[in-house]
Amino acid sequence: MTKAKIAAGICGFTTVVKARMEGSACILSIESECEAIQRLASELTRLDPFQEFTFRGTGPLTYQAAARDCKHAACPVPVGIIKAVEVEAGLALPADVTIKLSKSDE
Repeated sequence: MTKAKIAAGICGFTTVVKARMEGSACILSIESECEAIQRLASELTRLDPFQEFTFRGTGPLTYQAAARDCKHAACPVPVGIIKAVEVEAGLALPADVTIKLSKSDE
């Protein structure tokens, strides 16, 4: 099983994604304090890892569901879900992803 803990940022919400392979499908359990991500989670219970890691064809189902359910296009949760699926399916190594934001006058 692969687990991803996603701290979404200024909203203060945390999401925990658990992914496990069952045959050729990735089974997801997603828990979040965010109502939008809860709606997303209800749609994303079983994914094809090979559809999730490419923009070819119709693209990732995660992003299709996020377009319907998430209010904020910059939400990092959808990409965290895809990363967990990739790792669980053996399509990526488990490594943290970081975005550091700052403002300056330069």
